[in-house]
Amino acid sequence: MRAAAVALALAVTLAPATTRAEEAPPLTREQALARIATADMAARRQAAAALGDVGTMADVPALVRALSDPDEGVRASAEHSTWQVWSRSGDPAIDALFQLGLGQLDRGDPEAAIETFSVIIDKKPDFAEGWNKRATIYFLVGEYQKSLRDCDEVLKRNPTHWGVLAGYGQIYLRLDQPERALEYFQRAVAINPNLQQVAAAVEQLKRFIADKRKDTI
Repeated sequence: MRAAAVALALAVTLAPATTRAEEAPPLTREQALARIATADMAARRQAAAALGDVGTMADVPALVRALSDPDEGVRASAEHSTWQVWSRSGDPAIDALFQLGLGQLDRGDPEAAIETFSVIIDKKPDFAEGWNKRATIYFLVGEYQKSLRDCDEVLKRNPTHWGVLAGYGQIYLRLDQPERALEYFQRAVAINPNLQQVAAAVEQLKRFIADKRKDTI
């Protein structure tokens, strides 16, 4: 579930681009993959940003590793680029429908958006982000069980999707199941340690659960 829709992950703040990155020609996919783990911080930043445009699902593991980079700019670019890669189906017609569904959601028409993402799922069921967006909308309209089922489908196709893991946590909070919420929030942060709001929720839930256990003794 995307943070902009249901506050399931952090808003991304990209570090300012360096003059070197602005002047350099665009990287190819192969160049970006070769540079994302180099010792040169500027090269890693450029590579992490470039993979958002040229990367594929096969490159997500490299981007996930970059989420733990010592440089904040690399981490932010890697997170943003991962969302970009996740949101491309590889089929222009499906991608057009995807943008249509996002527009319907932004305009406050969840029923139309659900219909659009359902068409995407029917046409390209292996596209995990179609399931994720429909899960997001079901969450927004309070259809928590339907949202959970779609979250399950996302993880089958994209097991490192920290957004949907945080989404499970949000749903289980609404269902008054804090222990399960904690489990999923912890899994999300284990993949993407930059989710500060989710990490804060982990600490709050730990204290809440500990206090609740004390009260039952």
